[in-house]
Amino acid sequence: MSEPASGGESLLFLTDEQLRKGIEAMFFAYRGFTADPDRILDGMDYGRAHHRAIHFIHRSPGTTVNNLLSILGVTKQSLNRVLRTLIDDGLVESRVGREDKRERHLFLTARGAELERELSDAQRARMRAAYRAAGPVAVQGFRQVLEAMMDPDQRRQYQTLKEGGA
Repeated sequence: MSEPASGGESLLFLTDEQLRKGIEAMFFAYRGFTADPDRILDGMDYGRAHHRAIHFIHRSPGTTVNNLLSILGVTKQSLNRVLRTLIDDGLVESRVGREDKRERHLFLTARGAELERELSDAQRARMRAAYRAAGPVAVQGFRQVLEAMMDPDQRRQYQTLKEGGA
């Protein structure tokens, strides 16, 4: 029997207890990651769905409602409720498609971009501190774990965003 190339062979045989600890760490990390934006949004009567919509409209200006539906994995009714609020409050602008008049393209307004920056600044500060504390090898490993947890369709969407596409 040949020796494994790396010292990570024990990671291939994680116990249920080790996996439970990882699940719980992910749960509490997500609570921390969303806590700062939640506080900002709470005073505005917005929630995480609004935050996600703002984030992905910012990442892909001009994205269509259908593309946003695909990225967020929510129902059309749910997204329309969120978008209606953001549009009515002057944070998002919806424009009719140039080639297909049935399409609606979404853009952040100046106020929407300002809110997105405030929300992202809070999350970037938390991520930056965690990344610095963990070090570059852990950061790379963390990204690999996150990508490995994505379903294939989600991974493709993530790769498209990562590469700067819509």
